[in-house]
Amino acid sequence: MHKEFLMGNAAIARGAIAAGLNVIAGYPGTPSTEVLETSAKCNKDGSLYVEWSVNEKAALELAAGAAYCGARTMVTMKQVGLNVASDPLMSLAYIGVKGGMVVLVADDPGPISSQTEQDTRTFAAYSKLPCFDPSSVQEAYDMIGEAFELSQRLETPVLFRPTTRVCHGYASIDVRDESEYAHNTPEGFRRDPSRWVIFPRLSYNAHIRIEDRNVKLSDEFSDYSRNLIVPETDKTCRKGVVSHGISYTYVTEALAGKQAPRVMKVTTPFPFPEKLALKFLDGLDEVLCIEELDPVIERELTYICGKYHLPVKIRGKLTNDVKNAGENTCGSVAANIASFIGLELPAAEKPELAPELPVRPPVLCAGCPHRASFFAVKEAMKGQKAVFCGDIGCYTLGNAMPLDMVDTCLCMGAGVNITQGIWHTEPDTKCFAFVGDSTFFASAITGAVNAVYNQADMTLVILDNSTTAMTGHQPHPGTGHTMMGEVVEKIDITAVLHGVGVKTVETVDPLDLNASVETVKRVAAEKGVKAIIFRSPCAVIIKPEAPAVIDPEKCTNCKRCIKALGCPGIVLRDGRAAIESSLCTGCGLCSQVCRFGAISVKGGK
Repeated sequence: MHKEFLMGNAAIARGAIAAGLNVIAGYPGTPSTEVLETSAKCNKDGSLYVEWSVNEKAALELAAGAAYCGARTMVTMKQVGLNVASDPLMSLAYIGVKGGMVVLVADDPGPISSQTEQDTRTFAAYSKLPCFDPSSVQEAYDMIGEAFELSQRLETPVLFRPTTRVCHGYASIDVRDESEYAHNTPEGFRRDPSRWVIFPRLSYNAHIRIEDRNVKLSDEFSDYSRNLIVPETDKTCRKGVVSHGISYTYVTEALAGKQAPRVMKVTTPFPFPEKLALKFLDGLDEVLCIEELDPVIERELTYICGKYHLPVKIRGKLTNDVKNAGENTCGSVAANIASFIGLELPAAEKPELAPELPVRPPVLCAGCPHRASFFAVKEAMKGQKAVFCGDIGCYTLGNAMPLDMVDTCLCMGAGVNITQGIWHTEPDTKCFAFVGDSTFFASAITGAVNAVYNQADMTLVILDNSTTAMTGHQPHPGTGHTMMGEVVEKIDITAVLHGVGVKTVETVDPLDLNASVETVKRVAAEKGVKAIIFRSPCAVIIKPEAPAVIDPEKCTNCKRCIKALGCPGIVLRDGRAAIESSLCTGCGLCSQVCRFGAISVKGGK
């Protein structure tokens, strides 16, 4: 055992490897991404199979197959990715596994970088799967091994639910030496249709077993050392606080040095440790539940009080004693507890209001080819009735002014089908669906098939920047390499589109503005499903050209370069447009937008 300073996600990966991990698959999504990337970096001898799958459903199904063979497998995703993986996971809860399988779902209270604030603890109860909820980097490292042990012993998938502040927090923790690692050797797949082939009768019997198992598991979790009561023997307290995850660390910090109420930490929200909760509730009058995000603990305690006729008032989100959305903070938790136990917070402990910061609207990077793609479509569609459906990725920022080119954004791949719904309702509208290259492979291909099959009239715009940019430049099927370091044949988006029946597919460099505008006009005028691929690499992964230069003699100070593009590389200085050379990549788009030839670049267009 030795000390290392690790990010929470890195600690989870290292803990899983130390527990005998054989296969890890996932789809990138903040705050989960670094778990798989760390696993790949630690895979020096290639004995661990590491895969960025095309989406979360594919990742989970692959891991299930490996677990059927007796492998220890892990799947990584963020909370909205669980929606994609939920179809196989719900059935896998009935089928079970053999080797051990942990489904890591990183929740994002805030939300900081997500569409929703959904709580995986609620999904655990819905799917009837055991769930672990770590509160610190050290606990995440230790607990991932315990999750694998439970999974293999009970032959069930197990959910592991760190949140952003655990995933991205850093700590100096105790980690195992390589000589202390567990090693798991898969025995291979054994044919047994009565187990691995899901049928209604099998599911019925499995459901009965799952319900019985979870009752026993609730008792087992009541004795689990990471579910605890502090102080355990103090019977003088009349008030109690219950928490979990990172919020538990805020609670302990808020109560440090004070006459503290009784505190319960819930590390396994499902099955809920009912017997431990009864011990905690004994002698209390009131309990405050501090949790992120759903009132999972609050509802469980309210149910237990009703079931056992306990005269304990349970307070929290449902009683408006704790805010019902967003992240908890040290300050907010301290204020909640102070109000609950009737203390005036010292001035030094009162939550501080963050200082006013300059307005910093979300914006595409300087030199981002997506800006050029949106601008070309905008120019081509001037004066026409058009709708622009967006998607999840960097290009969602196309909704920001001055581009204002994202009219809808729901979830990954949805824009392709939303576009069809709009056209079938308003057939006089020019309908565009924007999707990135990674998202195309993840979830948009079926939308293209649907459009062709159902005779929609729409333009599919694929923003191909040769990477999965938003989550840190991970590979995808169109990049030609895998997380195992293999160089593979790129999957050609044009060939895929032709293969599903899209006859017109044109590719253009978005940084060639005139060619792009003419391509959009020509292709959009055709009937049926057609596609434009704007292909230009992400500005972050290429070497920038020399920055643009503005000729003050030619510049009329019309500011069109600023007003039309909103590029952070063009700024106002003393009331005039100027190039911020530290940001400018020399892409040349601004030089093509300027009507007076006042902007020039050496390497750009």
